[in-house]
Amino acid sequence: MSPEKRLQELHLTLPPAPKPVAVYKPAVLVGNLLYVSGHGPLTPEGKIGICGKVGADLSLEQGYQAARQVGLAILATVRNTLGSLDKVKRLVKTLGMVNAAPDFRDHPKVINGFSELMAEVFGQEAGIGARSAVGMASLPNNIAVEIECIFEVQI
Repeated sequence: MSPEKRLQELHLTLPPAPKPVAVYKPAVLVGNLLYVSGHGPLTPEGKIGICGKVGADLSLEQGYQAARQVGLAILATVRNTLGSLDKVKRLVKTLGMVNAAPDFRDHPKVINGFSELMAEVFGQEAGIGARSAVGMASLPNNIAVEIECIFEVQI
């Protein structure tokens, strides 16, 4: 099944593709690789979503949901850039950053919110790539999670 059809089958609604808030592009296509800039969690209306430090202000589950929201925002950017999610061949690499309390240790479990969404939309083979999940002392606007990634695409 195509990623666009999976999105419908899963009853997922993408937020509006976020606009840059500084001097950068949300995504850059180089050859057959799409580099997606760091995204934060967005509500379906396109507003900043879940904020706070995971392990202090937020639970692991809330961090997981923030990472899932980031995934929806990234899918919106990919669709906006390529015209269709069906042009994605595979997720290549993910860098997940968690706004974490100093003693928080479950960064990979938070970023699973993003990774599991990608596997649901693109399938187990194409939706799971290489990944890093790290903790940060702070993130812009106190967002809970920021994620950047690289996709292989058909052009």
